[in-house]
Amino acid sequence: MLDGAAIQCQGLTKRFGQTTALDNLDLAVPEGTVVGFLGPNGAGKTTTLRILAGLSRATSGTAWVVGHPVDLHSSPLQRSIGYLPDQPAFYGWMTGREYMVFVGELFGLGGREVRRRCDELLGLVELSHVAQRRIGGYSRGMKQRLGIAQALINQPKVLLMDEPTSALDPVGRMEVLETLLRLKEQQTTVFLSTHILADAERICDQVAIIDKGRLLVQASVEELRQRYATPVFELEFEEQAGSLVAFLESLTWVQGVKVEQRPQGTLLRVHVSDPLQARRELPQLVASSGLTLRRYEQVLPALEDVFVKLVGVEDRQS
Repeated sequence: MLDGAAIQCQGLTKRFGQTTALDNLDLAVPEGTVVGFLGPNGAGKTTTLRILAGLSRATSGTAWVVGHPVDLHSSPLQRSIGYLPDQPAFYGWMTGREYMVFVGELFGLGGREVRRRCDELLGLVELSHVAQRRIGGYSRGMKQRLGIAQALINQPKVLLMDEPTSALDPVGRMEVLETLLRLKEQQTTVFLSTHILADAERICDQVAIIDKGRLLVQASVEELRQRYATPVFELEFEEQAGSLVAFLESLTWVQGVKVEQRPQGTLLRVHVSDPLQARRELPQLVASSGLTLRRYEQVLPALEDVFVKLVGVEDRQS
């Protein structure tokens, strides 16, 4: 196992009959980082997390978590990890505190220690004020945060999370992301799958992009932008901009134009191969178009742009 790696996979393969969910996956997650695991539906994200959590057996290959070989019956492994499935299940008739004590006792905690640990974690996820309320009355965001708390009850060195912000409203997402940032400050290694790329962009030190069971790339968001994304200029007009779009698409230094119709105008995202030429010529083209310009800005390429380029989502939909 590599030094400094909290998680490592070598040649990890998982087949379900004739279907290959993981295909010789090689992956390493550094200690004390938050790493996002990205990919389209069916790419193998959940399968990987379940293998790492000891809930499923790989067909071939090897994986280690904090130095322990992954095995379905490994007690050292189970003591070293916390796991949050995409849809955590709770006993709705229990209070949040009762559930935390129950989980703590399953890990062998008792007496003063389990009470102290429960209070600490409920405070970490900001649920202390509803600890005596029945879980059946919790919002989805509160349940997700309770799920994080129960996954931390055994003081794991690695936290595995499958879509921790899925189906949450903006407030719930923000609450969960802020909780993960607090965990990062405590040097807990977090490996999470997500299809919400803005979340990964906000909190992850690195992202690993997987497709058809194979790792495509692993790097920081900034590195991915520099390696794969094209420069983008945003132009916002009060009117329709069909004629300008057609002209821009005919230029050799324009790689593509995405059009977003808005209630009070049109937003163009212009992807270019030569940003210097774009900065020289775009203002002149806008001035000669006769359109009313609201905003002109060169923006950082989004992680979504990198994801689309690597995975080819647009090709899949065509």
